[in-house]
Amino acid sequence: GGGGISCVLQDGEVFEKAGVNVSVVFGLLSEEAARQMRSRGKSLKAKDGKLPFCAMGVSSVIHPKNPHVPTMHFNYRYFEIEEADGTKQWWFGGGTDLTPTYLNEEDAVHFHKTLKEACDKHDVKLYPKYKKWCDDYFYIKHRGERRGIGGIFFDDVDSPSKEEVFQFVKSCAKAVVPCYIPIVKRHCHDPFTPEEKLWQQLRRGRYVEFNLVYDRGTKFGLLTPGSRIESILMSLPLTARWEYMHTPPESSKEAEILEVLRNPKDWVH
Repeated sequence: GGGGISCVLQDGEVFEKAGVNVSVVFGLLSEEAARQMRSRGKSLKAKDGKLPFCAMGVSSVIHPKNPHVPTMHFNYRYFEIEEADGTKQWWFGGGTDLTPTYLNEEDAVHFHKTLKEACDKHDVKLYPKYKKWCDDYFYIKHRGERRGIGGIFFDDVDSPSKEEVFQFVKSCAKAVVPCYIPIVKRHCHDPFTPEEKLWQQLRRGRYVEFNLVYDRGTKFGLLTPGSRIESILMSLPLTARWEYMHTPPESSKEAEILEVLRNPKDWVH
């Protein structure tokens, strides 16, 4: 039940593909989705094998044309499940993260500092905790590297109270525009070479690998009966590339970003 709205821009002047999904859905949790949640430590008591749920969220993925403008993703969501005895489990999840093709330290610091300020309004322990969670979550295990330079990520947050967590999530959502748009404006007219465009395509290939193999949101959507596949796969870039055994030259700008993806940095201290 329920539904949502997807809005996608393709072949724009600045963004090659950018999309926003807003969804409010409800129904019965599929067995596979329930199994995934139990594997994260949720004790879900079904009634006659059924678990009613409702979920709502907003998500966006932006893939710019220029290789010097990073890809950005954010998603904030609320989930509620009714158990056999009528009690409800609820939690919030989400995050904001940046995936540059080339490393620009000034951009990385600005992005992380803006997110840290949003977290610090609520508790100074949150940013370091959720920054590490982000680095760990967006890990492409079969490549031994992260999808990008991180940001914040959290899931299953259900304390101290629903209202306090909601206020925190709103602060994080309000930080999306100030953490990203200044970076877009700074680089959207930067000149770039065909070689830099090729590297962007190869990095997008990694983005696709993470989203299709590991991303929990994508998996949940694909396992939900009647879900709109086009909206779930909105996060994929318009174009990407895979080249056999491609390795960038040592000490190149391409090797520099790979080093950070393999060994995440602390950008704010």
